[in-house]
Amino acid sequence: MDLYITLNSPYARLVRIMLIEKGLQSECKIKIATTRKLGSPFYNINPSGRVPYLVTNEGVGIEGSRLICTFLDHLDENPIFSLKYNSNNLELLRFEEQARATVESASVWIRELFRPEEWRSPTVIDHEKNRLKRLVDAWETQILSPIMNGDFNMAQMTLICALQLEIWNPEFVWRPSHPKLINWLQKIIERESVAKTMPPGET
Repeated sequence: MDLYITLNSPYARLVRIMLIEKGLQSECKIKIATTRKLGSPFYNINPSGRVPYLVTNEGVGIEGSRLICTFLDHLDENPIFSLKYNSNNLELLRFEEQARATVESASVWIRELFRPEEWRSPTVIDHEKNRLKRLVDAWETQILSPIMNGDFNMAQMTLICALQLEIWNPEFVWRPSHPKLINWLQKIIERESVAKTMPPGET
């Protein structure tokens, strides 16, 4: 299998964490894709130009972190991360969606900052900055939940990828006034799959 990524994509990092968690590193070759560049060879592989993008051993291309993670989780016919709704796991799935909203907000803000200054939208930046503040504040009150401190799951995995986007956006200053969230992150970054996929520059 070939997995196309960029190192600053939190969605690609989710898939890289999944590869390690499922013991599939040796079965998948990581390839750095060139995106957002006219004429990139990657567009011949994935016309949308988005990462992550997985090409299976059968030559099938799969796009989107959620679908790729689900595919990888089911390869051994023993999925442990991709859970369908039932009355017992609503809270876990709710946390996962909240974590995905956190990734999305941080990512939109960063993408806006990557644009030339004269093309940036102050309205978009303010919206995402305020949304992200609300989400981080909510996580501070929820992070002691057993779900966020028990068996490793997609909610934890996704929140890690969201919080560590701080490396790409110096204005994303979430640590002050969030001691519980800091303590949680400090513990979980010691996990092998998290440590090995750490964004460049993070320690």
